[in-house]
Amino acid sequence: MRIPAHSVCTAIRDDIVSGVYERGSRLTEELLARRYGVSRVPVREALRTLESEGFVTTRRHAGACVAEPTEREAADLLELRMLLEPLGAARAAQRRTEAHLKVLRGLVRLGQERARRGEGEDLRSLGGWFHETLAQASGSPGLIALLTQLRHKIAWMYAVEQPARPAESWAEHGAIVDAVARGDAERARALTAQHAERAVGAHRLRRPDRPGRRTAPPPRVSSSQHGVNIAGVRH
Repeated sequence: MRIPAHSVCTAIRDDIVSGVYERGSRLTEELLARRYGVSRVPVREALRTLESEGFVTTRRHAGACVAEPTEREAADLLELRMLLEPLGAARAAQRRTEAHLKVLRGLVRLGQERARRGEGEDLRSLGGWFHETLAQASGSPGLIALLTQLRHKIAWMYAVEQPARPAESWAEHGAIVDAVARGDAERARALTAQHAERAVGAHRLRRPDRPGRRTAPPPRVSSSQHGVNIAGVRH
């Protein structure tokens, strides 16, 4: 079975973000094909996509390498997110479906519950799902793609501290959902801008890894794509 290039792209991107491949390290088609159990054709296509996204760069005499973004480039990403997330929330207030609202409200309930229990790791995942769903609710494929790419790159470049008052953070999420549900685009925009601005302070720039870092065992790429599992969200 031919493994699609987007599956290989996702696997390589995930390994770059998680630090399996250090910044500046070479990415040879042969080694990547062996690691993921695929031919060189989808690897070549995946590297082209990752280069367009800024995760990979091509160097003369070296070929494809993991990009080495500057601190200014990293700071630009946070600024872009502060501009685009409020736009996404405003669009969501105008275009969301009842299904989007159901998932958003369920995530807020779970987030508030986990915040009361102090379950930080669950909150990190729930927060990611919340912002992904809010972006999906914007109904704008181009905006969704940009926000998804920003989330990946910010996760690659920054470590994010848990909020000191997680219950307040989830109360902000709840207020955003209320504005989206009412169709109040301007309030959804303003609340999301405030939330994004406060979140910037929790980001700490990751420093390049030291040589000799241990890497994860080679994975196999699945030919199927799995979306976010929201079956456990109580409605």
